[in-house]
Amino acid sequence: MSSTNKDAGASPASPTRRAKKLLAPSVKYEIFLQLVRGETTINAAAEAAGVDRSTIMKLRQVAKEGAMAALSASKPGVGKTPRDVELEAANAEVARLSEAVKELAVKLTLLEGKGGSGWR
Repeated sequence: MSSTNKDAGASPASPTRRAKKLLAPSVKYEIFLQLVRGETTINAAAEAAGVDRSTIMKLRQVAKEGAMAALSASKPGVGKTPRDVELEAANAEVARLSEAVKELAVKLTLLEGKGGSGWR
């Protein structure tokens, strides 16, 4: 068999394309902080991390959107964490479902009473 570009790990369409590299969340956060503080550029961060500059641009966008969502959800002085908000929502859902089960139990009891012992 002859050697092909696939054997070498590169495709003919993109000979300079880098292999996909996954960065740990802590590394992404540190890169984001360096960008925000002006300690590095997108190009320098991409080169240092061994990723494409579009990866760094996406990282910066995701971090900004996440920060904005967290800030808009936070209420200064209230002290609720996202976990507290989630827990309140879950408790409200449990209460709603409990009421629905009670209503269905009452309806079932009434239907069984009218129908006699059809199910027994």
